[in-house]
Amino acid sequence: MTKNPMIATMLAAITVAAGAAPALAQDRWDWGGGRAGDRDYGLTGAGVPILYPELRRTNRGRAFVMRNFDFNRDGRISPREADAANRAFARIAGQRRDRFDWESHDRVVVVDQGRGGGWDHGAMRGYGFRQTTRGATLRLQEDVLFRTDSAELRPGAIEKLRPLAGYLRAEPGVRVAIDGYTDSRGTDAHNQALSERRAASVRTAFDDLGVTRARFSVVGHGKADPVATNATPAGMRQNRRVEVTLLGQRADRFARAN
Repeated sequence: MTKNPMIATMLAAITVAAGAAPALAQDRWDWGGGRAGDRDYGLTGAGVPILYPELRRTNRGRAFVMRNFDFNRDGRISPREADAANRAFARIAGQRRDRFDWESHDRVVVVDQGRGGGWDHGAMRGYGFRQTTRGATLRLQEDVLFRTDSAELRPGAIEKLRPLAGYLRAEPGVRVAIDGYTDSRGTDAHNQALSERRAASVRTAFDDLGVTRARFSVVGHGKADPVATNATPAGMRQNRRVEVTLLGQRADRFARAN
């Protein structure tokens, strides 16, 4: 049984018992070593009070949180990290979290993922990168990431960004541009400020996911460079976006099956 808390970034499959089929991607967690071998984990940080009691009060729960959701490896659990841990545990445990059988999730199987530094090729392909003059560009619509007229990330936004963060951790030489855009409603000053805050929020999310801040350039463009008409709701929706560009990278690299 491995004891390395960094294994969560390298897992390709987990089984719940010897001989079981690999779990789905969203259930690839490092569950720790069970009663016989797991060390005692402590929890600190602003996110600890919002963790489910089953995660705060049991050693296996604390191990589950620290091994998988301390994204920046600072030894503290932020509210965003706690929210991710709660949602993952709720999905796995179902309605009766208090009866969750920790000991059944005790066996970790590591599968060689081949070339590519351990990043998730399928998830990166699913982003649908397109080739631009700057590199491989991903367009993220406002309603996927943000609350209306706000730079606050929605609870599910971190999950959307997680595979990309995994790629960036595995490819430390790749630099990234984050560009924010709005539709034409509102004043120029409001739109410019909102686009800047949204681009900065995405960069902060990557910080929380353990990607070095210095690798990013972050720019807000306001209502400039629309990709659709601002005369229709559908067009305005397309214009409210954040674009993430992997500078100098080829989009077709992510279109191929590995």
